[in-house]
Amino acid sequence: MASEPILARLAAAIPPAVDEVCAALTEAGHQAVAVGGAVRDVLLGRAAGDWDVASSARPEEVVALFPRTIPTGLAHGTVTVMAGRGRDRQAIEVTTFRGDGAYVDGRRPTSVQFGVPLVEDLARRDLVVNAIAYDPINRVLHDPFGGRDDLAARRLRAVGDPAARFTEDGLRVMRAIRFAATLEFDLADDTEAAIAGALPSLAKVSRERVKVELDKLLAAPRPSIALAIAARTGVLAQELPEAVPGPARWGWIDRAAAEARLAALLAGTGDGATAAADAERALRRLKAANDERDRAVKLVRLARAEDAEPAAVRRALAGCGRAHAALAVALWRARAEAEVDPAAAAVAATGAAVVARRRAGDRRAGDDRRRAHRRAGHRAGPGGRARAGGVPGGGPRRSRRQHAGPPGRAGPRGAGLARRALTLIAGGPRRRPPPSRRRGRRRSPGPG
Repeated sequence: MASEPILARLAAAIPPAVDEVCAALTEAGHQAVAVGGAVRDVLLGRAAGDWDVASSARPEEVVALFPRTIPTGLAHGTVTVMAGRGRDRQAIEVTTFRGDGAYVDGRRPTSVQFGVPLVEDLARRDLVVNAIAYDPINRVLHDPFGGRDDLAARRLRAVGDPAARFTEDGLRVMRAIRFAATLEFDLADDTEAAIAGALPSLAKVSRERVKVELDKLLAAPRPSIALAIAARTGVLAQELPEAVPGPARWGWIDRAAAEARLAALLAGTGDGATAAADAERALRRLKAANDERDRAVKLVRLARAEDAEPAAVRRALAGCGRAHAALAVALWRARAEAEVDPAAAAVAATGAAVVARRRAGDRRAGDDRRRAHRRAGHRAGPGGRARAGGVPGGGPRRSRRQHAGPPGRAGPRGAGLARRALTLIAGGPRRRPPPSRRRGRRRSPGPG
């Protein structure tokens, strides 16, 4: 039984939209609970992300109960409900309690069975810490597998048989490794031992999904926790053979800026051009976005620069462009700290000086432009335009004849006169404009 402070913390964290959805389902006679990572994060005292709801209601019952729904994945029991008002409005995924059939593609079950109890629905989840549910209406915490004990021990265990969990869905391998880094938890021995046998299932997962998990892993406070597990279990060799493993490399990645960590992982040990070509091939295989791939390849090419001469450093930074120059310097600095390399430290120092001088030059140029703009503003006329020859907009005064343009060449006014002349020659009627549009006449005021 959960203590009152824990229940109070969960009740305070539940968003109004989630509470509204669970209340409506409960009033209709269904069981409804918040599940997954949001519940886990609240119990850890962390900011919760997306909230999901699981319910005994079938998909068609959810659709009938709420006025605005999206059939996100009816075959697997998921309906997105638009709930809440104003700033509290959210899209809440509601998934029916279900049991899964056989997994044949290493990703999704061939069939699902609705109508199972909550404990069976929780049993199909990947990790014990993610198999905790909270009922906000009745204020009950459901933890059938000891998830709170694992949170207290900072431990990650698979639900049930680890080999079966990972073989069913190969993406669970990447998720387990990623959670080890994002939560900074230890992976249980039997759970880690089951990863190697599930590598064929991981190979069936789309490259885009693997890339998403890799991005989340690299955004963790210490990606080295997960990368070390991936190297030990063979995941890194299978999914990213271009990566360079090892304690020194892990330290470099942990110290690097988040946007440069992928480059630090892919930076080779020798020629920069070869490493850049390998990185290009790897990121195309993982379906990385074009701008991300371009940035990473440029950073990989110069990541292991050794020549600290200013001219050489300027050439290296020119190769990655001004937009990534500061990121390149930070990458050099992180490498110098991780490898305790004086040569890398010298390159980083020279690069920082080059970037600082560029920024100072940019500031001076900006100041010059602003001063020139202010000087021009002092000469501005009442309309805010610089006056030259006493006329707003510059230039000497022009007569109407001059404004019409020289003979044979129509100016702004001459063009209109020429069109009217051609109309008259063609015999067309000359239409007088309505009184409201005749020059020098005003529209007569209406009554009142």
